[in-house]
Amino acid sequence: MSAPLVKEAPQFNANKERIWTRDFVLICLSNFFIFLGFQMTLPTIPLFVEQLGGNDQLIGVVVGIFTFSALLIRPYAGHALESRGRKFIYLLGLGIFVISVGSFGVAASLVFLFMMRIVQGVGWGLSTTASGTIATDLIPPSRRGEGMGYYGLSGTLALAFGPSLGLALTGYISFTQLFIICAALGLMALFLSSRIRFQKTEKKETTQKKKWDIYEKSALPPSILLFFITVTFGGIASFLPLFTAQKGIEGIEWYFFLFAISLMASRPFAGKMYDQKGHKVVFPFGAICIFIAMILLAWIPNSFVLYIAAVLYGLGFGSVQPALQAWSVQSASMNRRGMANATFFSFFDLGVGVGAIVFGQIGYWFGYSSIYMTAAASVSISIVLYYTTLGKNRLKAQS
Repeated sequence: MSAPLVKEAPQFNANKERIWTRDFVLICLSNFFIFLGFQMTLPTIPLFVEQLGGNDQLIGVVVGIFTFSALLIRPYAGHALESRGRKFIYLLGLGIFVISVGSFGVAASLVFLFMMRIVQGVGWGLSTTASGTIATDLIPPSRRGEGMGYYGLSGTLALAFGPSLGLALTGYISFTQLFIICAALGLMALFLSSRIRFQKTEKKETTQKKKWDIYEKSALPPSILLFFITVTFGGIASFLPLFTAQKGIEGIEWYFFLFAISLMASRPFAGKMYDQKGHKVVFPFGAICIFIAMILLAWIPNSFVLYIAAVLYGLGFGSVQPALQAWSVQSASMNRRGMANATFFSFFDLGVGVGAIVFGQIGYWFGYSSIYMTAAASVSISIVLYYTTLGKNRLKAQS
């Protein structure tokens, strides 16, 4: 009798490299907790500034100065990630963030809050630059768009609950207690990140050293596009809770929740689309969604329109951000990934900071509605620049 034929189980994606390793899970969890602590302060800091006697202009400055201090530290972070290692910079940034957020609880004046926001920005700039670079190290190159989409989900999950939770808690506890909770979440991120097995970086010696090596050239095109997109975020984070309160529209907590759910839904899909078809499909779709969302926020007659704007903004931002980040690092060499991420997040910070400060003035002079019309114009500039960049690249390829 002949031996029975044994059928081998089909091997699907046998050569597909793994994304979900132990260390990738840890960096995602650490990112979730630090983002949760941050997102809980995002809509509550403007309310805290109001309680301390600040107006719209001061709210914009307090929000904006945080992003500018993060912006200034990122070039150092990019170099230090290669010279001093991922672990040292990441843990240092998390530690500074925890101390600064905890200190908000004892802030009795706008001057002290202003100074500690600068310190918080330093911690945020170090930790987020390091975190994005660590995630990039851990993701297989062939699945970078998909992997960055999953990594971005950790921050998005925090966004799903953070702003709503922060706003809800202010009705039951003091700002001091709220900020202590946020600092404790940062401590959890610090503990988890200490368990990661960090990859060693290869230090490459170069014969010529740049005197002002503060950015990665290959990351500039997507980073500039991101700047004009994240300007919109400065207007939403700083002034949307105040705008809806002024118009008597309820449900701002649901806005942030729906925004985050839409982000979660779009990120993995957008990441896979980026790996398969590139940014030519992902970016235009996302940018148009954000543009429509800004127009709706400028109009905003009721809660229903607020919720539609939240969904569109989430779909748009969830598509654009991971695609642009993957684009930023794909052309950079291994020893320049830290600087590529630093460049990317520097423009992210710059957009949020400029948006918060400029929109603070616009809101003070012309009212909140004008903030979102200006934001829509900023998205339009990003779209125009995108197609201009594509045209230049096409001409280079033909020459």
